[in-house]
Amino acid sequence: MAQVPATTQATGTDEGVGAAGELDVLLESHRTELTGYCYRVLGSAFEAEDAVQDTFVRAWRAYDRFEGRSSLRSWLYRIATNVCMDSLNAGNRRARPVDLTPATPLAQAALSPRPDNTWLEPVPDARVLPSHSDPAQTAVARESVRLAFMAALQHLPPKQRAVLILREVLAWKAAEVAELLETTTASVNSALQRARATLAEHAGAEEAADTADPLDAEQQKLLDRYVAAFEGYDMTALTALLHEDAVMTMPPFDLWLAGTDDITGFMTTIGAACAGSRLIPTVANGAPAFAHYKPREDGEPGFVPWAVQVLDLSGGRITGLHCFLDTPKWFPLFGLPPALDAEGRPVGGDEAPDLPSPVERARKIIEAERAAGA
Repeated sequence: MAQVPATTQATGTDEGVGAAGELDVLLESHRTELTGYCYRVLGSAFEAEDAVQDTFVRAWRAYDRFEGRSSLRSWLYRIATNVCMDSLNAGNRRARPVDLTPATPLAQAALSPRPDNTWLEPVPDARVLPSHSDPAQTAVARESVRLAFMAALQHLPPKQRAVLILREVLAWKAAEVAELLETTTASVNSALQRARATLAEHAGAEEAADTADPLDAEQQKLLDRYVAAFEGYDMTALTALLHEDAVMTMPPFDLWLAGTDDITGFMTTIGAACAGSRLIPTVANGAPAFAHYKPREDGEPGFVPWAVQVLDLSGGRITGLHCFLDTPKWFPLFGLPPALDAEGRPVGGDEAPDLPSPVERARKIIEAERAAGA
């Protein structure tokens, strides 16, 4: 791993620390990968953002004591790991509906919400996946934020979760992980073996998702057909695209459905208000996704947000349709327009909030602390 440039290593003086803007640049260069690491550990896009901000606050506070014996990157990962472990030790563990209850037959379907902190959260790829020139590295990174993999990670104790991500996803050496966790290489290797066994137990039954990036021609045709079938609310066409054992989930509701009959049956009964919807493509969790807008209920022309759909594809079929319904959270996070007009065109521009980055927020916290102590 690259060492911190000599001009930016801390010495306890202004020359060593450098200008605030210089440290901002250094921290910003690691923001996306740290957010991805924290997201994999915590299972929440928003908790990951908070963890990265806390990491940068702690880094700012301690930077004048950073002696450069390790790289700045590994130092930040150590801080981020401690932040995440503190959060996980408070009992946080997130899941998908399929991890908590059996599938509900359509005849018994009821929409029962659970608290937000129950659920694994979707995340836009750009927030957690740094650019890689190596296609194999890109494939590993995308696979490691898939909802199924994320759900399997949640079964690991905090330390094993960190070890597996650092070793298997980020390709750290065992000695580097041991130094970061202040333990032995033997302990790291043992934790990795146990983590692999647990992961295989919980992820083994899941069908491997197609991970082509960009999507190949057949996958793109499948998605085009899905959009046409969904927007036309053509259940016959939709059934032809779904795997016979496909699942549909709808957090924050714990209901989930299995099989084409129950999925299409739900869509034409409880979900009938979604007829005539529009889908806007996006990406989430290393998978194709859509912003789902349904017709306005007040009779006016146009469409309003209803869900972020994340799709699982395998073997030329759709095996999972995961609909995240808390649109006031998800649409701004994904930078999606707040509405569509009658022709399906965006209304109101992007909703991506113009908020300061975690680096900027961390620096403001430090500036306020220093002002209060002056």
